[in-house]
Amino acid sequence: MYVLAYDIGTTGVKTCLFRIGETIELVSGASGGYQLYVLPGGGAEQDPQEWWDAMAVTTKAVLADSGVSPAQVAGISFCSQMQGLVLVDRAGAPLRRAMSYMDQRASEQLKAGMAYGPQVAGANLVRLLRSLRVTGAVAASVKDPVWKYKWVEANEPEIFARVHKWLDVKESIIARMTGRCVMTTDSAFATLLYDIRAGRRGWSKEISAMLGVRWEHLAEIVSCAAKVGELRAEQAAELGLVPGIAVYGGGGDASLVGVGAGAVELGDTHIYSGTSGWVSTVVNKSMVDTSAMIAAIVGAQENTYNYFAEQETAGKCVEWVKDHLALDEINLYLNKEFDLKHQTPDMEAVYSNLYDYLMAVIGAVPIGCGGVIFTPWLHGNRCPFEDPNARGMFWGISLETGKTELIRAVVEGVIYHLRWLLETQEKKTKTSDPVRFVGGGALSDVMCQMMADCLGRTVETVASPQNVGAVGAAVLVAAGNGIIDGVAQAKRLIPAVKTFRPAAGRQALYDKNYRIFRRLYAANKKLFAEMNG
Repeated sequence: MYVLAYDIGTTGVKTCLFRIGETIELVSGASGGYQLYVLPGGGAEQDPQEWWDAMAVTTKAVLADSGVSPAQVAGISFCSQMQGLVLVDRAGAPLRRAMSYMDQRASEQLKAGMAYGPQVAGANLVRLLRSLRVTGAVAASVKDPVWKYKWVEANEPEIFARVHKWLDVKESIIARMTGRCVMTTDSAFATLLYDIRAGRRGWSKEISAMLGVRWEHLAEIVSCAAKVGELRAEQAAELGLVPGIAVYGGGGDASLVGVGAGAVELGDTHIYSGTSGWVSTVVNKSMVDTSAMIAAIVGAQENTYNYFAEQETAGKCVEWVKDHLALDEINLYLNKEFDLKHQTPDMEAVYSNLYDYLMAVIGAVPIGCGGVIFTPWLHGNRCPFEDPNARGMFWGISLETGKTELIRAVVEGVIYHLRWLLETQEKKTKTSDPVRFVGGGALSDVMCQMMADCLGRTVETVASPQNVGAVGAAVLVAAGNGIIDGVAQAKRLIPAVKTFRPAAGRQALYDKNYRIFRRLYAANKKLFAEMNG
């Protein structure tokens, strides 16, 4: 059976065609980009039509590349960014651009709805306790989607008056494909309006009323592996497919990356480094660390949670340093076009892209970067401290510092922050050794070894680590139509293909800079607020 899986990320969609039999095999994949519109005041938006256009181009590309007929595609599923806000009308059409999970304009709405009176971790004590009792989490971040919803209500009343349903990213695509407005369980939980209590699972009237959300705006909740409907004729034509293909609910990236990583058993930990980053551990109960902004979120598997700590910018930091610091020193990157002509013939055979070459360059730089530390807070930070004013910086530059040290410092800074998240999780639950490392960062053996050395743990990677979200989406189709007996079989289907073990003595070299890294936020918190508040 052939399945199309759409991994709808922050900067682009990965469209993957899988063959599902005894194993899940990637037949073909293609990527298409779209814009992230960064606006004054902390706004971050995307155009749903750009998502669709990218899906159409990449769908046709994978079918052409594979030679698979559209009629052979039996199912469609999704893995997508979470905690977006897509407000649609009765026809399922978006009323405005989608507000990204990165949007942080709703500070006034957060203050009015949660951050007043006696507080704990920035939330009103009474409302915090009520939210934790019902939902297992609390909407205490300016980036939580309910405050985006309230921001539109306050600032765009004409649009808000036309709202039929509040959807997340992939749900808006499902609505376009099938005409049906739904939310999968994990997306519903991510609104922080979902009652997790046994026998009451579903939208909470109590929390919705407390936060001022209109009941009629909340969509029907379905399971991640549920068949939602079938692809309609007009949309099939636009995508280059045939009508009638089964469309499944799919899941959010925080739910499915772990599934695609094969980290599905209780206690399994995976680390993701894509545009954003996170550390996630499978647990069997709701738990929350309000002081560190970490919570156990409902997963794609029944009766499990993912104890989830997020890093706002991870691979985005590496992309930034590639674009802005790697221009002249390595003599490869001119006018933002990759040029191999400055390499020797033998180098050209090894380094086929700039990212691989960058990783090789920083692999030769001593651990610690000569005392330079980078803070990867290019768009504020969420865990283990919530501060939209926090920013990236290089600390410790000297006359001896060159671009290679700065570039490596960026990668080390990303890893330091992931280590901080891992250690913070350990306060509430045991994390695993080994950990599965996935996302674009896991394509680099250099970064994988740096991760193992800094964490002091064995790091495993899987085949096509950049596509694990789509693999997880394909697992849901297999589970939904009975090809496999549940999501737990993913571990058997997705073995580790590379293993990186800590090299003796290296963790101690990282530890000094890591200790200083953890103190840099507290030392600069007031300055961040003065500059960016």
